[in-house]
Amino acid sequence: MKPVSRHYLARRDLEEAVDHYIREAGDSVALQFIEAVEIAIRFIASHPASGSPRYAYELDLPGLRTWPVKRFPYLVFYAERGDHVDIWRVLHAQRDIPAWMQAPEND
Repeated sequence: MKPVSRHYLARRDLEEAVDHYIREAGDSVALQFIEAVEIAIRFIASHPASGSPRYAYELDLPGLRTWPVKRFPYLVFYAERGDHVDIWRVLHAQRDIPAWMQAPEND
């Protein structure tokens, strides 16, 4: 299992999603979402080559992969490095993914 590094945009994405679930569905669903994301990230850490490279081609970002969050419409975007895995974003699958992935880092 490789160590995981979470980019600040991924942390922000998670905070926004949890806030949304708390407002719209309650604490229980928000906690289920957090657990599902953590399960996805643990899987990625153990099997980083398993994710889909689809967006790597669309965005011209070699090494980018995605893994779905079970029971929730979210994708974890990450890249495997030599000694760790970088978690870049956690985005709703219905968003304009290319636009969100290319968002400026200083917003």
